Amino acid sequence: MMRILTLLLAFGLFLTSCETIKGAGRDIESAGEAIDDAIDDE
Repeated sequence: MMRILTLLLAFGLFLTSCETIKGAGRDIESAGEAIDDAIDDE
């Protein structure tokens, strides 16, 4: 029983970290687009 709970917890942490990495990727992408827009406006 403890082994199953440990696996479920590890899987949950894995999914959470994937979502965090996706969010960071979106933030970096939007920052890059903002820089491109600022350069284009000059």
